[in-house]
Amino acid sequence: MTTTTAPAPATAAPGRGPLRGLPWVVWRRHRTFLRAALLLTLVGCAVFLYQRMGVMDFLHGKGAPPEGNEKLLTEFRSRFGSTFESDMEYLRYVPLVVGVFLGAPLIAREQEHGTLKLVTTQSVSRSRWLAATLGLPLAVAVGCSALLSAVFTWVWTPVHGMDVNGDWLTGGAFESTGPVPAARALFLAACGIALGMLIKRVVPAMAATAFVALATSLVWERFRGRLGTVRSITYPYNGNGPDLPFDAARFDDWVATADGRLYGFGTCVSTDSGADHACRAKLGIVNRVIQYFDYEQMAGMQWLGAAVLVALAAVVLAFVVWRTRRRPL
Repeated sequence: MTTTTAPAPATAAPGRGPLRGLPWVVWRRHRTFLRAALLLTLVGCAVFLYQRMGVMDFLHGKGAPPEGNEKLLTEFRSRFGSTFESDMEYLRYVPLVVGVFLGAPLIAREQEHGTLKLVTTQSVSRSRWLAATLGLPLAVAVGCSALLSAVFTWVWTPVHGMDVNGDWLTGGAFESTGPVPAARALFLAACGIALGMLIKRVVPAMAATAFVALATSLVWERFRGRLGTVRSITYPYNGNGPDLPFDAARFDDWVATADGRLYGFGTCVSTDSGADHACRAKLGIVNRVIQYFDYEQMAGMQWLGAAVLVALAAVVLAFVVWRTRRRPL
C-alpha cells in the first residue's frame, strides 16, 4: 500500500492585511511613531473642521467679509487670531518632528543596536531592505503632513486677508498652507536619515537634525522672497503713499532717486532735518518705494519652493541609497 504525503502548507509572510513581509516588519519597528502620527493627523483635521464651522458662522453672521471694516477686523482677530497662530505654529513644527523623531532614528537605531548587520546577512538584499525601511515611514509622514496642510488651507483661505494682517509671507501662512509643509517634512526626514546613517548614533543624529532644521529655516526665510517677482509702488518722498491691496504681503521699503536707484529706507534719516534734506539732495533721493507680493502670487511661490525642497530631498535620499549599497553599514 502506497502512502501519499500531502505537501506542507506554504508559510505565509508575517503580517495582516496589505502589510506583509518587510513592510510589516518596518511597521512593527516604528509602529509607535506611525500610529501617533496617524492619530495626531486625525485629531488635527477634526480640530480644523470645527474651526472652519466657527469661521464660516462668523462670516455669515456679519453678512459681508470684514475686509476694510476695522471694527469687524478687530472682532475677528480677537476671536480667531490666537487660534490661527497656534494652528500655524503646530504645522510649522510638524516637519521638524518628522525629521528629528522619524528620520534620524530610522537607520541610526538599526546601526546602533547592531540589527542592521544581521538583516544584511540574510536573504533580503540591501536595496529591498532600504526601499521598505524608507518607503513606508516617508509615505506616512508626507501623507499626514499633506492632509493636515490641505484641511488647514481650506479653513484659512476664506479669511486669508484678515488673519496675520494679510502678511501671508512672513506671518506663518506661507509655511503652513499648500504644499510647503509636506515638502519640508520630506526634506527634513531625508536630512535626518542621512545624518543618522553617517553618525550611527540615535541621540547625536537627532540633535544634528534639529540643528540642520534650524539652519535651513534661516536660509528659507531669506530664500522665499526670491520665489516670486516682487512688485513696486513708487511715490514722492514727502507724499502719502497709496494703500496696498488688502491681502498683499509687504516685502520691503526703500528710498529712491528719480532714475530708480534704491537706497535703504533709513538713508538720510537723523534728528537734524536740515542735514537730512541736504543728504537727500546730494544723493538725489526724491521718492519712496514699497515692494510687495500680491496674494495671487502665493500659490505659485509655494509650489516653486516645494519643488526646490523635494529636489533637495531627492538628492539627499540618492546619497543615502548610494552609500547604503556601496559602503559598509
